[in-house]
Amino acid sequence: MIINKVGKVTVYVEDQEQAKQFWINKLGFVLKFEQPMGPNASWIEVGPSHDEFTTIVLYSKSAMERHKPSKVAHPTILFSTTDIESSYEKLKQNEVKVGELLKMPYGTMFTFYDQDGNEYLIREDK
Repeated sequence: MIINKVGKVTVYVEDQEQAKQFWINKLGFVLKFEQPMGPNASWIEVGPSHDEFTTIVLYSKSAMERHKPSKVAHPTILFSTTDIESSYEKLKQNEVKVGELLKMPYGTMFTFYDQDGNEYLIREDK
């Protein structure tokens, strides 16, 4: 199996702290994970409960606009897998366009593209 569940949906926000407070205080979500990603941004995940696997990533809109402006037009879906290397190789064997396998402090992931060029991410969650 390449993908075993939907892991994360990225929402690009103007102010990460305000967005975090909105999701927690107004919608009753919980903070699932938070880690600095540099001087002006953090990796922030919120979810409906501590037990829920699927989370919303509150990603800095300005940081993404500097990196890849076209991405902020819609959320990014991050699929999950328990074996990133196997998933990466299987998609390559299936002639799916994939990006580089990235090992980041907050997870190992890679980009893949559908038939229309839409971009998705797969991240390893163990």
